[in-house]
Amino acid sequence: MGPAYVHSIRVRYAECDRQDVVFNPHYLAYFDMSMTELFRVALGGYEELTTRGADIVLAHAELSFHGSARFDEELDLAVAVERMGDSSLTCRHELRRRGELLTSGTTRHVFVHADTLQKRAIPDWVRAALSPWALEPETP
Repeated sequence: MGPAYVHSIRVRYAECDRQDVVFNPHYLAYFDMSMTELFRVALGGYEELTTRGADIVLAHAELSFHGSARFDEELDLAVAVERMGDSSLTCRHELRRRGELLTSGTTRHVFVHADTLQKRAIPDWVRAALSPWALEPETP
């Protein structure tokens, strides 16, 4: 993956199933954590987005499982901007343990007005703030 934002988490006991591995729905929660951390570093936090009248809703998610994480393991979560459309943001995610790819996938969020939840264009200031983590330059 290209210019991803990477942060680490530690698997909590409550995230594990009877097989002592991370229960599969938690990986999507990890992707969501990555988005929150990306917005923290890029925008100053998710609240900055909503304070300025915008919000995002999840429209699509895909996950591929390549391995399993277990309790108390440290995981590196990477997220990069794959595409910024008119109103949608597609991000690529990877979850690794000591370099080993465990989960990969994409999420597509749609930008909406914070007060009405009606679809809206991605604000220019958000595009600029996320551009350092874009995998490919935007085309006009």
